Amino acid sequence: MRKIVKGNEPLSLSQWKKTNPKGTYKSDLTHIERQDIRKKCTAEQYYLCAYCCQSITGERQDTVNEHVEAQSIAPNKSLDFSNIVASCNSRNQCDDAHKAQVFSLTPFMDECEVELDFSLSGRVSGSSARAKKTIQVLNLGDSERNNKALIEKRKSLVLSVLLTNEIDPDDGIEDNELIDMFISDISSPHNGKLEAFSPVVVNILKQWLA
Repeated sequence: MRKIVKGNEPLSLSQWKKTNPKGTYKSDLTHIERQDIRKKCTAEQYYLCAYCCQSITGERQDTVNEHVEAQSIAPNKSLDFSNIVASCNSRNQCDDAHKAQVFSLTPFMDECEVELDFSLSGRVSGSSARAKKTIQVLNLGDSERNNKALIEKRKSLVLSVLLTNEIDPDDGIEDNELIDMFISDISSPHNGKLEAFSPVVVNILKQWLA
């Protein structure tokens, strides 16, 4: 995960709330407001899924509005923009796996970047009980048995990013200053976007520094 800093809600949502004070997200919100929410969330996430960090476009074919606190659990937050993120629509992971389950390590927290530990194998593990629960709820790939497809995709793209930048995963980097420079570069959006799984690469590099 990468921490998400939420901005102001889309103007269309604010206006809709004023004219529909008793309206609900599930039953009443139109496709216009839903689309604006999806696009605003996607942009502030630099076109990465809030949970797995694969690339998303913000279009309906691969991106959905995801309520971090599920609507059935927190109906009072269903129209709260600060509770909505953009998620990929991958089968059996992220939004599709979450449903109404509860998890406490969210992408709104600084700790989401340090309590999940990624490896070059593509797998992820949790360094805390809440991190392990989050991995389980969102099915983020702690083992091939649970989500082999995501693990393989993550492994392939992470290795590609490293090799493209002339970093041999087998050798690593011994120069801490060089690692810091690389982390800064891949953490910086280019044209408003981050590379797929770049937060995973950052996580791995920070483990090398540690």
